[in-house]
Amino acid sequence: MTETLWALSLTAISISSIHTMSGPDHYLPFIVLSRSRKWSPFKTYILTIVCGFGHILSSVILGLIAVVLGWQMNKISWFQDLRGNISGWALLIFGLIYLVYGLWQAYKNKPHKHFDILGEDVYVFEHKHGEIVMPDKRVKVTPLVLFAIFVMGPSEPLIPLLFFSGTHRSVTEITVLISVFAISTVITMLFMVVLGRYGYNLIKTEKLERYSNAIGGFVITFCAFGMVFLGW
Repeated sequence: MTETLWALSLTAISISSIHTMSGPDHYLPFIVLSRSRKWSPFKTYILTIVCGFGHILSSVILGLIAVVLGWQMNKISWFQDLRGNISGWALLIFGLIYLVYGLWQAYKNKPHKHFDILGEDVYVFEHKHGEIVMPDKRVKVTPLVLFAIFVMGPSEPLIPLLFFSGTHRSVTEITVLISVFAISTVITMLFMVVLGRYGYNLIKTEKLERYSNAIGGFVITFCAFGMVFLGW
């Protein structure tokens, strides 16, 4: 693996792990449903894995669109001579924009999906941090609803990484990035679910969740900075 691929892979692992750990919606519903419905560990973990890959699928589909765009740009003659600089700078600019966007989202306290526990059931709803949502605006979570929620919620920071690899026309980079991102996401989800089923909670994610997009933007910016200025 080249230094660039190592940097991209570590960025993908960081983004997927932070994105997963900072959002209780990635593991809390599985923990509660497992306890309330007395699911076996096997059933709980299988549902976690299926939903995890569903979550990844939507991210990969959007990412592959970015790959195609990068691949097409590579066919432009003037771009071939400058692609290293341009793709690196594009990644850096995207990271900075995403960082500012994440900080702005945290400041504006934009509505986001949240899960709540009422008795033995789990409900999903949209709210702002600190906002109370009435029960009639909440949707009861079933395994099918849970899977649909994960499929429709992609992780956007994967997209610029795949665009970058697309400009290189590197099937190896694309394959490694998708594989690393997928495995890291599912393993992190399983790790948090296993901890939760046995009553452990390593981190308080409520405040961290609010800044997850900003953290993702920072990680991309850091990676791109190394590529542009340090020759990664």
